Amino acid sequence: MSAAAGAVAIPLGLCLPAAEPAKPKVEYGYDDTPFLPNSPWRVHDRKRPQPPMVNPGTAGQTVQPAVPPSDAIVLFDGKDLSQWEGGKAEGIENGCINILKTGELRTKQHFGDCQVHVEWATPAKADGGAMSWGNSGVLMLGKYEVQIIESRDSHIYADGNAGALYGQHPAMVNPARKPGQWQTFDIVFTAPKFEGERLVKPAYFTVFYNGVLVQYHRASLGPMKHKVLATYDSKETKGPIALQQHGSAVRFRNIWVRPLKLEE
Repeated sequence: MSAAAGAVAIPLGLCLPAAEPAKPKVEYGYDDTPFLPNSPWRVHDRKRPQPPMVNPGTAGQTVQPAVPPSDAIVLFDGKDLSQWEGGKAEGIENGCINILKTGELRTKQHFGDCQVHVEWATPAKADGGAMSWGNSGVLMLGKYEVQIIESRDSHIYADGNAGALYGQHPAMVNPARKPGQWQTFDIVFTAPKFEGERLVKPAYFTVFYNGVLVQYHRASLGPMKHKVLATYDSKETKGPIALQQHGSAVRFRNIWVRPLKLEE
């Protein structure tokens, strides 16, 4: 067989230079904020890697609100806002708090070292852009935030997705469930310690998100701030637990706390 007869026709298009690969999508974030201490990343750094997605399986899954431990202080059982300062009672819907309608809530009691359980759900459909959909948070002492935001079908900067210590430490992994599904935070918080004006021990967080460990004995840099570096500019060692209202109809249920007496 001749070479001509055995030749295979090659489409001319395959001989053209390869097209440039598509540029990766730029995540929400910034490139002009301060660097975090001992880190190559800035606060809300747009280039900081996203936590890897994991399927939480049935870990931490609750079809019905979980029964609190016998020694827990129940902060919300679906009935009223009697444990909270402020808030509009008409924001309670079907045994859940709609934080958009109640407004921000702060517990009447103040807590230091404690274990907190919160069940929450972002809206099933976007009620704002990526920075708004499901945006809320659990704030210890009313200042130290574990972020809530839609983080399965939407992502912002790594230190602003759900389970992050906002503006400081992203979650180790992202075990978010689908929008609209119930999710859980189990938080162990140890309050900062001061001697006079001097910080002698930072606040620490251990956080399970849908039963998956996402923060382990993680030192907080200080109370939550946006676009600037957190510092210990307040000296409280006890304070309220707050649920943030940030323009989205995030729901909450089954909230309880166990004050802890931890050995030094």
